[in-house]
Amino acid sequence: MATSRELPKHADLQPYNHAVAGHDGTLSDVDGELFIKPCVQQEIDFYEKTFQDHLEFASLMPLYFGTLSLNDTTDIESLNEQLPVVADHMSRELKEEAISRAKAAAAEAAAEEAAEEAAEAAAEEAAEEAAEAAAEEAAEEAAEEAAEEAAEQGEEIIDISWRPNKNRRIPTNKSVVLQNSTHGFKKPNILDAKLGRRLWADDAPMEKRKRFDEVTRQTTTGSHGFRIAGMRVYKGTDDPEELDADDFQNYSKDYGKFGVSKDNVAQPFVNFIFNERAGIDKDLGRAVAQAFLEELKQVEEVLANSETRMYSASLLFTFEGDGEALRAAIEENNALVERVNALKEAKIRVEEKKATVDGCSTLVMKDLEQDKESQSNGISFVQENNSGIDGQIISGAIEGDVKVVELMGDVLTDGEDEDDDDYELSSQPRIFSLKLIDFAHAKWVPGEGPDENSLVGVRNIIKVFEELAQ
Repeated sequence: MATSRELPKHADLQPYNHAVAGHDGTLSDVDGELFIKPCVQQEIDFYEKTFQDHLEFASLMPLYFGTLSLNDTTDIESLNEQLPVVADHMSRELKEEAISRAKAAAAEAAAEEAAEEAAEAAAEEAAEEAAEAAAEEAAEEAAEEAAEEAAEQGEEIIDISWRPNKNRRIPTNKSVVLQNSTHGFKKPNILDAKLGRRLWADDAPMEKRKRFDEVTRQTTTGSHGFRIAGMRVYKGTDDPEELDADDFQNYSKDYGKFGVSKDNVAQPFVNFIFNERAGIDKDLGRAVAQAFLEELKQVEEVLANSETRMYSASLLFTFEGDGEALRAAIEENNALVERVNALKEAKIRVEEKKATVDGCSTLVMKDLEQDKESQSNGISFVQENNSGIDGQIISGAIEGDVKVVELMGDVLTDGEDEDDDDYELSSQPRIFSLKLIDFAHAKWVPGEGPDENSLVGVRNIIKVFEELAQ
């Protein structure tokens, strides 16, 4: 697990700079494993419930370490008390940066409150100076006109108090501490696909419902049950003016709203994966698409067997966007899998000899065959002429996430050091990752069946990847 290894310490910290969607205020070491995300209590409750009672669903989510409460009185001692599991693995610089941000947020909130009070005082003074009779008459006329217009349209008159949050910051001092999904990649390509045709929760104000329903009507949210909320692609364009300092082309949420329609819904995924400029040709791209396809089918299966309701949750796709690094990662992970398989076979041969004494040899060999079959769902790259990249076949089980950890856990023998194996795995370059994220409006609903609203998006994304993998 990530908590069993000390994280790298960095003197220079910065805000998390790989986010392609969502709210501001996230923190991480520059290349660290921790991702600190501001959130509401409902999201914390969903993480706690899932990691306690629904472990299969939890495997779809980023690894959850706990929560932090950050405010103007937060200090390093309080951080250590709140997160005893990971406190020893957080650098002092990261702790100090979190405290600094908490104090800055508190100061900003205090300044906003003071400004609001001053504005209210000025408004009250102006209102007193105005003629009360004229103000009342104008208010009555406006109310009558609004009532008449609503009555003509057959709409209920509703007190609207909701306004969009334009500064992208959540008004909270709570944060969840997660494993950074982009950790371990050299040039991570990232795509955020927001799921569901209905984007608002049951407690959403009417104005928010109307606004989100309009987004649904105008975008692929309505036609396909998902929308591209953001994307970044390494060397995604030939125009240097459109690349950031790290050579990524960044797509904002407007791309998913205005640049993607039901007629070109697969194009963002094509741009995301197939990229000759970065050294990812069609064959290698198809292998990546196949890897994501297998993971997507697993997501579908778990969601279909879970009773949840999630509104505005997302699937976060990440893979190595540098073609050269991707090929190297595939080859290195293939070599690891071969070593693991050799250890497993050696272990089972020993077990077979033991089992033969009890007349159980056939059963043991059957288990071995099943194990081999279960390891065949990773990235494989085999061309029709049986030649692969640089004339070599790249095949075998290439795992993108925790499945390699689980595999390694099965081959430990007496006297082996688990920490050594954790180190070997942590040093393995990442290939791909698919995670379900954003649970501010998520909950478990026992007895109400699966979340078909989210499933429609997952199933349509599967259709896209089935085409890309061909």
